[in-house]
Amino acid sequence: MKKILDNKYINKIINGDCLSVMSEMPDESLDLVVTSPPYNLKNSTGNGMKDGRGGKWSGAALVNGYSHYNDNMPHNEYANWQHNCLREMYRLINDEGAIFYNHKWRVQDGLLQDRQDIIRDLPVRQIIIWRRKGGINFNPGYFLPTYEVIYLIPKPNFKLVQKANAFGDVWEFKQEMKNSHPAPFPVALIDRIISSTTAKNILDPFMGSGTTAVVAMWHKRNYVGIELSPDYCLMAEQRIERNKKQSELIGLKPLTLFQETEK
Repeated sequence: MKKILDNKYINKIINGDCLSVMSEMPDESLDLVVTSPPYNLKNSTGNGMKDGRGGKWSGAALVNGYSHYNDNMPHNEYANWQHNCLREMYRLINDEGAIFYNHKWRVQDGLLQDRQDIIRDLPVRQIIIWRRKGGINFNPGYFLPTYEVIYLIPKPNFKLVQKANAFGDVWEFKQEMKNSHPAPFPVALIDRIISSTTAKNILDPFMGSGTTAVVAMWHKRNYVGIELSPDYCLMAEQRIERNKKQSELIGLKPLTLFQETEK
């Protein structure tokens, strides 16, 4: 049975630890989770987030790391943390809900980290490939990685809206280049996910710059955002307000939705 979510969560960005906040929310009170966690990039045997990559990475925010999070946990600790986060997300979605969990496979100590230690006992229905353009690889031991993965982790009765299943499971979207958050979601990618469902209440427990919230707004859905960094909470709230004002001015979903710039 679907449960009603308290208004204190609906269309709010909550500054706090996602596990603590999610633990206070009732079972089966959400329809959808769309998220991408920090990737633990500083715990890397490769180039990690060092300078020298050129392009977007040269002097970019990700080189300096995240605000209020060092992204450098021992691997087993990181995997257990993310697994616990996913278990909480799964508890929160109703019987027709799903989690879209974006992560990145990488080579560590010469071997592939395919995140099986994170998703190990969760009912993954599908892996979607998000193909990105560009990139630099300083390691001659393997080919340049050009994609990330999105795990579709549904409850038994989850279904896509009519015709959404025709998209296929390889999506090509450009990375966001005009966003001061170090690792923002592409707006078009989140639009693809949300518009493919009937979800009313949508959670992003790693809200970052607020992309999930902004796209939810354009589709007249509710968002619930959790974010550890007060800096990113402010960034997301300011972005939401800009988009609200923009929609009030023109009365329609703006043509600039997929070309957002930070102001």
